[in-house]
Amino acid sequence: MFATDMVSAIRDGHITSRKIVGSCLERIKADAALAVWVHVDAEGALARADECDRLRQSGRPLGRLHGVPVGLKDIIDVAGMPCECGAAGMAGRVPETDARLVEALRAEGAVIIGKTVTTELAFMQAAATRNPVNPAHTPGGSSSGSAAAVAAGHVPLAVGSQTNGSVIRPASFCGTFAIKPTAGIISRTGVLATSGTLDQMGVFGQSLEDIGLLCDVLGGYDQRDPASYARPRPGMRAGAAAEVPIEPNFLWFDMPYFDRLTPAARDGMEELLGALGDRVERIDAAESFAGFIAAQKIIHGHEYASLLGWIVDESPEGVSPGISQKSQDAIALGRTYGQDAYDEAQEMRRQAMAFFATLFTEFDAVISPAALGEAPLFEEGTGDPICQTIFTLAGLPAVTLPLLVGDRDLPIGVQLAGGAEEDDRLLRTANWMLTALAE
Repeated sequence: MFATDMVSAIRDGHITSRKIVGSCLERIKADAALAVWVHVDAEGALARADECDRLRQSGRPLGRLHGVPVGLKDIIDVAGMPCECGAAGMAGRVPETDARLVEALRAEGAVIIGKTVTTELAFMQAAATRNPVNPAHTPGGSSSGSAAAVAAGHVPLAVGSQTNGSVIRPASFCGTFAIKPTAGIISRTGVLATSGTLDQMGVFGQSLEDIGLLCDVLGGYDQRDPASYARPRPGMRAGAAAEVPIEPNFLWFDMPYFDRLTPAARDGMEELLGALGDRVERIDAAESFAGFIAAQKIIHGHEYASLLGWIVDESPEGVSPGISQKSQDAIALGRTYGQDAYDEAQEMRRQAMAFFATLFTEFDAVISPAALGEAPLFEEGTGDPICQTIFTLAGLPAVTLPLLVGDRDLPIGVQLAGGAEEDDRLLRTANWMLTALAE
């Protein structure tokens, strides 16, 4: 059942929140081998569900997610619930206050089931979670558990984060819908900071309307977050359900990394582009976009080291038993980027934002694969985030649609990126594309 359907069914008395939450908990228990959850608050979730049911019976006002279960990536603070960020060095950490987005969820009646597995410090070290489509493969990262939780049907909605490709890529690998909204729409207060410039929140769901609804609930101005802005947010659920005033135009960039696409991803995208016909314009961007990719790496590395280097510094001899060698190497590399290189990368980021601001006056969306191919085998790591790098750098909204299937019967998502603060337009365009391809 979609989250939007759950809201209606609970409100109309056709089903109770307790029954929905209980079913979710049963599925979580049955799928324990997938290692999706690092903490499940079964007792608290059922108590919250009972409260939601009592409120409905009393005739009180109901929130937009009243009684609906949600999973949260384990870098998001929930008061009284462990938040260890996938790192042994943070074992035993229990926040006393909720993240801003958790406050928003509670205010709208959501039931927080628990914390989903994240890769260590939301970086590249693989976590234990398996892909529900085929457990021999990775679900991606760093929002591994959030993508897998929705794909496995443990919860209808989950929240993750993206600093490079950590929402869109796992959604592609697991075959779910997901959106990384425009930077600044969802507050990051109370979320592990890995890059003040690039960290952005994202959500997973089973339909466009579901992810639009969740973003509407989470969006809002927060003066504590420097990326947050004091303007109205786009109505994303309405956008996901709306019809386009005119048929949209798409842009396809031949990216510098497309030589790494698997045959299945390349063939699937060519077939999709053929179906869209003259609605797609193709441009070679290999040379001009290479600088944007380098800029993202420098900004991410420099800020990751600045924000998380203390974990290494507090350890004897500079070697931390609390994080993996991969994370330690990332901190060491980040510290090699000097201030001049960082400043130049920030200027490159500003140029990317200006470039796309002009671009989306003529096109509705940039279309591309959401990943280079199917999910790699589990032991091969979490996959390459390169398909999101440029759009994350520019803070643009991006959505993935589970449209393609690879040679091993694993999903490959199709990514659409849109104009900043035009997330409703992006979801409307995505809805048009799904409808057009189904005809």
